[in-house]
This record gives sequence, structure tokens and C-alpha cells, in this order.
Amino acid sequence: MIGGITALGRVFDAFTDPMIASLSDRCTSKNGRRIPFLKWASLPLALATVLVFWSPVNEKSWINAVFLLVMVLAYYLFITAYCTPYNALISELGHTQQERLNISTAISFTFIAGTAVAYLAPAIWGIFVPALGRVGAIRLTFTVMAAIAWLCMLVPVFCIREKEYVNTVPVQESAFHSLAATFRNGEFRKFVGSDIFYWIALTMFQTGLPFFVTSLLKLPETMTTLYFVGMTALSVLFYLPVNKLTSKFGKKRMLLFAFVMFSTAFFYTGFMGKIPFLSAAAQGFVLMVFAALPMAIFGILPQAMVADIAESDSVTTGSNREGMFFAARTFAFKLGQSLSMLIFTAVSTIGTGTGTGYRVAAFGAALFCGIGAVLLVFYNENKINAVIAGRQSGK
Repeated sequence: MIGGITALGRVFDAFTDPMIASLSDRCTSKNGRRIPFLKWASLPLALATVLVFWSPVNEKSWINAVFLLVMVLAYYLFITAYCTPYNALISELGHTQQERLNISTAISFTFIAGTAVAYLAPAIWGIFVPALGRVGAIRLTFTVMAAIAWLCMLVPVFCIREKEYVNTVPVQESAFHSLAATFRNGEFRKFVGSDIFYWIALTMFQTGLPFFVTSLLKLPETMTTLYFVGMTALSVLFYLPVNKLTSKFGKKRMLLFAFVMFSTAFFYTGFMGKIPFLSAAAQGFVLMVFAALPMAIFGILPQAMVADIAESDSVTTGSNREGMFFAARTFAFKLGQSLSMLIFTAVSTIGTGTGTGYRVAAFGAALFCGIGAVLLVFYNENKINAVIAGRQSGK
């Protein structure tokens, strides 16, 4: 039941992306095209997040199933209504490529910070279990977290004067025509094609990580959390160096480098447990360290690249479809994640009990990363940069 509701929510989420993007791109509010969506989506999003854990009937009932379905759909609707216009602001508030890169870097920092707080939820509700019971403690914890999140989501609403920073014209196209026009951009198609394969590879790796640790390395499941948290923490240390190096080498070169590193890391994963000169724990730590840098690069640069493509497209077409570009990219990575789950489920059953399927999944992730890198080679970053430079020089 839960799996079916989640799957339906994902399908619903995929279709709402372009719809919300189109509404935002066409918005004629005096407060701008993005901020009104952030304002009105924040509270419903916080409420839906809480109500997912607040079943109306305290026993098994079809009413609870229907209620959960409605709340999950509401959650996906409102998170899209907030995040799609929010991401579009990267392109619009950043008037230069360096500004957009800095904004993307800052967002990556806050994403990690928010995720870290969310990971504390079990520890927090554990404090309240003796007094409220497990269900009550979980509900209280997520209510408090959702309230804090709501206040954070309101920060850009009250602190950003969109009209003062953004000089754009609402588009007149329908959602379908806007989406079609977005995919007519050749450089965007190349980028999205590469991005899909990246998400297939990454999702296969992240889904398989607990099995790589327990089945291939024969380590306790708790080590999975240690490796993942360590990998994430190390990636944060690379954020500022990545920002500086990108200014020197360019986004495309940095992303290609990250593809190569990730592909190598995933290929190495396929051999874990069979490396005689390293202990099982050490093999995991090698993976943790090696994957941290490409994780940082992919955490920052793709959003900045979409923002660059959106700006160059607005120069050449005269249409400000920033929201649709980010929605199309979001749709692409959700497609990649969905395909990845199907592939991982299929290959992980190979040689059940021997770990062969998990090794195949790791090698497959390396292959998909390699394909993503090849597709990115054809992305013409110089063309995008030239168009943007022409606008900034007034040509």
C-alpha cells in the first residue's frame, strides 16, 4: 500500500513540474513571478509534511489510506510549487555567471545543513518517547521541524525584493508549448541527456550502498550511515575549492572530471570485498574519500549550468522561461531515478546470496556515468558563454 501511494505520488510529481513552471513563468503579480509562489506554497507544504504522519483513525482503516494518499499528493504539489520558482531565481538573481555559481554553492551548503537537521529526527523523538509514546513523539518532532522549515521558507519571501533585482517579462506560452520550446534548445538537450545518466548511476549507487557494505564488505549495517555521512561531510569541505576551481577551468571541464571520478569510484565498488591488501573497513573508507569530491561538484554545478542555459536562451529567443528550464531538468532527473530503481531491482537478484548482482549494479553505475560523460563532451559551453557575454557587453 505504502509503495503504491509513493509511486503514484512520484508520477503526480513529475507531471506537476512543467505545470507549476509554466504558471510561474506566466505570473504577472506585482511582487514578481517567483516570490508569490514561495509565499503561498510554504505553509501548505509545512502542513502537508506534518499531516502525512497524522492519520485520522487510530486503527487500520481505508480512511487512513485515502488520507495518506491525499497528503502525499499535496506534499508533492506544494514542494514543486515552492522549489521550481525558487530554483528559477538562481538564474534571475545571479546577473553574472560567477554570481549564479555563488548562489548555487550557497544553496548546496543550506541543503546539506537542512538534511543534517532532518537526520537528527530519530534522536529527537527518542527523547519524547517515554512521555508521548513512539507515535506521539514522531508527530511532535515533525511538527516542530515543519514549523522551523516554514519560517526558513519565508526568509526569501520577506528578504528578496524580486522586482528590484529581476528584469524579466512574463511569457505568454502555454505549458506544453513552453516545455516543447525548452527542449528545442540543443545545448539543453545535451546537458539533460548527460544528467539523466548521472542520476541513473548515482541512484543505483546510493540504493546499493547498504548492500555493498553488508553483502560485499560483510560489515554491520551501521557502517553504511558512517560512510554516507562521512562522504557528505567531506564533500562540504570541497564546496569552496570547487567554486574557485570552476572559475578557472569552467563548469564543463569540472563536471567531466567529476564524471570520471564517480565512474572510477563505482567501478572500484564492484571489486570491494575482494581486495586482499586492504581490510573491509578500509575499502569502505577509500570509497568514502574518493567519492566526496565528485559529490561536491555535482552538488553545485548542474544548477548553475541550467541557469546559464536559461539566460542564454532568453537572449536568443526573447522569452524568459527560467522556471521551465529548471522544471525540465527536475523531470529529467526524476526519470533517471525511476529508471535506476527498475534497473537495480532487476540486476540485484543475479546470483542471490553471492553478491554478484550488487557487483553488476556497481559496474553498471560506472558504465552509466561513462555514458553521461560522453554526452557532456558534446555540450558547447563556449557557445553559451559567448551569448551571455554578448548580453553583458550590450551587443
